[in-house]
Amino acid sequence: MLYYQDAEISKVVVHEVGNRSLEDGVQLSDELAHTDASSFEVLKEYFFSSFDANQQYHLHHEASIDLNEVYTFAKAVFNDPETFLEQSKHLANTLYKHSEHPNIKPGEFCVALIDRVQLDGVEGRALGLFKSENKAGFLEMHKANKHFEIEGKRGIHAGKLDKGCLVFEGDEEEGYTVLVVDQTNKGVEARYWSELFLQLRHKRDTYFNTQSLLSVCKDFVQEALPEEYEVEKADQIDLLNKSIGYFKDNERFVQEEFEGAVLQDPEVIQSFNKFTQTYAEENAFEMPTSFEISKQAVNKKSRVFKSVLKLDKNFHIYIHGDRSKIERGVDDDGRKYYKVYYEEEQ
Repeated sequence: MLYYQDAEISKVVVHEVGNRSLEDGVQLSDELAHTDASSFEVLKEYFFSSFDANQQYHLHHEASIDLNEVYTFAKAVFNDPETFLEQSKHLANTLYKHSEHPNIKPGEFCVALIDRVQLDGVEGRALGLFKSENKAGFLEMHKANKHFEIEGKRGIHAGKLDKGCLVFEGDEEEGYTVLVVDQTNKGVEARYWSELFLQLRHKRDTYFNTQSLLSVCKDFVQEALPEEYEVEKADQIDLLNKSIGYFKDNERFVQEEFEGAVLQDPEVIQSFNKFTQTYAEENAFEMPTSFEISKQAVNKKSRVFKSVLKLDKNFHIYIHGDRSKIERGVDDDGRKYYKVYYEEEQ
């Protein structure tokens, strides 16, 4: 959980970072930004409201965490806040270095040192990095004598953060705990924020483990299983329902229990183990065989576990359980059909 109602913004600076391939350059500020009491509340909404506290990351580098530039500059700020302005300039130049794709938009790059912000009940400092790439229109209305004057302006929408990152002090050896926002994350150009500039790796916690295993189950049932076996669509949906049901009904994932309760068939279990191993190798992490289940991850992931059987463009059949109540067949004229049994019409 991210709690920021008591947070205090101790330092904030704004630089302008352009597109390197277009030679836009970087406009660096030599002083901290000037703010008033009212702007602090708007800034807090801009800084915090878009983050999902369940999705946590570490700053990372394949060779050594000290080679991650964002990590190095953040560490310097935490060790000596007086270097904040200097380190913010380094961060702006590093971001510019990675802004090479021609579709990357220039924008204001805001760096903030924030006190008394809480993540998962722990209060401390955080370094915030925010980039605005899109402007929104808004109206200002001023009272003048007996009428109002309306003025149209364009600026940053406080509730729609384009790109953001919160680096929380602590857990230094692992690369700090990081939250990230990237609203413009489509296409090759999107890699520059999370992958090139920040170099993030998922934090290996219960949320990540639960989300990863559910992704494995979904891909295995929908993609790998039909390639090896002749599996009806209704049976695939049944396996998906059983998979998500296991995660909803249990506090802890145990692979052997899951395989016995959901997959059951020894050959299917063997195929699942091979698929899991391949998935782990391709994503460069070790898939645990036992872990505590995150209910937040289950609730979010269950939305993509489709239980809909689509028949041409005429019918959709929602299968929520009891596979035995639906039968598939072909009549004498070669037309395919499903027979559905039920006890009560609602």
